[in-house]
Amino acid sequence: MAHWHTLLEQLVATRRGALVGYAYVFTGDIAEAEDLTHDAIMRAFGTPRGLTDLAHAEGYVRKAIATQFLNRRRSHSRFVARMHLFADHAAPRDPQADVGAGDAVRTALLTLTPRERACVVLRHMEQMRVAEIAQTLGLAEGTVKRYLSDAVARLTAQLGEEFGTEPEHDAVDVAPARTRRSR
Repeated sequence: MAHWHTLLEQLVATRRGALVGYAYVFTGDIAEAEDLTHDAIMRAFGTPRGLTDLAHAEGYVRKAIATQFLNRRRSHSRFVARMHLFADHAAPRDPQADVGAGDAVRTALLTLTPRERACVVLRHMEQMRVAEIAQTLGLAEGTVKRYLSDAVARLTAQLGEEFGTEPEHDAVDVAPARTRRSR
């Protein structure tokens, strides 16, 4: 059996759930996340890429998920801009909106632009630095900072301060007392 075939089987068997969860944070819909993950795996293993081990393959698939998500959103945006020419379409309201904190966060994430959402997910889920996000998405570092700043401001406005801050610890004054020198 070829090395890539074994690597593909290992990836699907051990990391598929994590990859679908990662895609879900982008999409907010489990079915779309599964489709996105499937497409990213197909892209990663469709042609020889020199994937050496499981971690390398998973990293490539994660990057493909982010790229595929942004590409789909661009295509969808173009379609929506022309959709009024074909039919009158009103988006149905999600019946589970505003049910619990998880749904509130998901709903708030869906209000972000695709690039803002990608930057937030890569920063807070993948723990990437700004430079890494910029390289992954092919953006300038300043652009990534702007997307993150705008997204955090919008999420904080929608979700409130308690979602955007860590719990404060009791502050203890550890500064030494000033002493006067005698002359």
